[in-house]
Amino acid sequence: MTLNPIDLAIITGYLILTLGLGFWVSKLSSGSLSNYFLAGNRLPWYVLGLSNASGMFDVGGTMWMVGLLVVYGLKSVFIPWLWPVFNQIFLMVFLAVWLRRSGRLTGAEWMTFRFGDGPGARASHLINVIFALIMVVGMLAYGFLGIGKLVAEFAPWRLSADPEVNDKLYGLIVVALTTIYSVKGGMYSVVMTEVLQFFIKLVVCIAIAWIAMTTVSADMLRAAVPHGWDSLLFGWKLDLDWNAVARAAKPENRVIAASAITTINSEGYSYFALFMGLMTFQGILKAMAGPAPNYDMQRLLSARSPSEAAKISGFVNIVLLFPRYLMIAGLAVLAVVFIGPEWTHMQAQAAAAGKPFSGDFDAILPWVVHRFLPPGLLGLTLAGLLSAFMATYSASLNAAPAYVVNDIYRKYIRPDADQKTLVRLAWLTAFLFAVIAAAIGWQLKSFNEVITWITTGLYGGYTVANIVKWYWWRLNGTGYAASMTVGVVAALWMTVAKIDGLAAFPWLMLACLFVAVIGSYLTPATDMETLKTFYSQTRPWGFWGPVLTALREDEPHAQPNRDFGLDVMNVLIGVVWQTALTASAIFLVIHAMPKFWLTAGLAAACTLILKFSWWDRLRDAPCDKP
Repeated sequence: MTLNPIDLAIITGYLILTLGLGFWVSKLSSGSLSNYFLAGNRLPWYVLGLSNASGMFDVGGTMWMVGLLVVYGLKSVFIPWLWPVFNQIFLMVFLAVWLRRSGRLTGAEWMTFRFGDGPGARASHLINVIFALIMVVGMLAYGFLGIGKLVAEFAPWRLSADPEVNDKLYGLIVVALTTIYSVKGGMYSVVMTEVLQFFIKLVVCIAIAWIAMTTVSADMLRAAVPHGWDSLLFGWKLDLDWNAVARAAKPENRVIAASAITTINSEGYSYFALFMGLMTFQGILKAMAGPAPNYDMQRLLSARSPSEAAKISGFVNIVLLFPRYLMIAGLAVLAVVFIGPEWTHMQAQAAAAGKPFSGDFDAILPWVVHRFLPPGLLGLTLAGLLSAFMATYSASLNAAPAYVVNDIYRKYIRPDADQKTLVRLAWLTAFLFAVIAAAIGWQLKSFNEVITWITTGLYGGYTVANIVKWYWWRLNGTGYAASMTVGVVAALWMTVAKIDGLAAFPWLMLACLFVAVIGSYLTPATDMETLKTFYSQTRPWGFWGPVLTALREDEPHAQPNRDFGLDVMNVLIGVVWQTALTASAIFLVIHAMPKFWLTAGLAAACTLILKFSWWDRLRDAPCDKP
């Protein structure tokens, strides 16, 4: 399409402002690795919270969730439990505090804090670095796939006659621009540009929700979706009868129902209770493992104190979920009511060419933006969507050099390297990872294959060893490294063999647990002095009796963590709070006002309870009184 000059001016101005801001603050990151990777631990929690939320507001995930909402209705709010989205609740309640108490630079460096520096500990350190780098490449490739599809829809020039190649060429251009300021400025640059990007996205979310609310009435939506679409409740089966919608709809709207049926059958979510059970089971375990070694962990390690790390994760839920789902709901509502004729025309073209057709739910976002937004707002929206990609991409890219430079080069190759050399090496590392991720992203076809691999495969292999490291004193570096190796190799193999990661998760978990226990008992336990330092400083609950007994020889008044019951209660309240925040945004957009007030009131009640049971009880050191 041809963009209005005002839209082009807004987009150009945004890009210039972002690059300029990134370079302007880059001098703050140039002094040391701590400044480059953690911003010197000087940024307040609400700034890091906005930055983290902005980094999680990615284009690819938004496109995916819009498609989920169209097909599954309100029940789609549970499907992101695959990540799991409620890991932010576990972090805010206890894990962020435990993590930040280490005072370490990266997740891999944390391994030395937990396991010491023997052969097994070094193996645990190395496998953590490998996992982190695989994760970074996966996230960067996933972001590359989404931004190319979006930009190509609105770019005034076609760079290739092949639509897929055209998408990816535009993806390369945006990746190059994002890489420039991310590499130069480090954490300061990433955070400051992400805060700017957050407020742009906030305006866009509100605008799209307002357009949907004023364009689509409750009756129009009700006629376009199956019974139960607007309900959070579900039975053994999904019970969304899109066939009935197809029979009752006008001919030009039947293709939406047909595409929804195809999606439900292909994704295997029709037995929704079984899917929810497996998803909740693995989600809880993944959340108990703590943050994966990515940009989320880097934000928590960047906090000024352990209590501020917890506040970052709590704040993310507020500033991310409600605005983002205003946009998602607005896009979904406009699509489900109006996209039918467009898809019917495309179906006719496919039939004439002798090809099958199913609506591409990933294309809803650019279609709605193109169809409904006026000049000016269109440019701002495109700037906001660009910022969504750039925030996620730059946050992930900033994590890669932290592991390569700090955990490989400085630890094993040149421990005496000066800070400027290390920062320059970080620039080179980030650039190389951008190139590698773009090369992999070029080969990808859909968001769902990447999301499924990351959430059920790669995270599945990561989970067990990282649960046990927090809660059982006897796990040593060898057991951790063996378990992680089995998990990561199995995850990569399942991808090649096209095995359902969600169904295989229980078996993968048992195999990794068996290897962790056997590996730990066949090798010496971690040095008790290392364990005492870890336990004294972190103080997790769990099976730490022998370590506490040894610690009391030096600190007779040392006490175990007795907050298990309170933490479990706060997690349960927090998950309800998070789900209510998410659902209330959708209910508002679809004019379901009684349900909106119910979920908004529930979120407010949970907030009040958490004020007293969580916020007021935060403490930086284990010995501090709440």
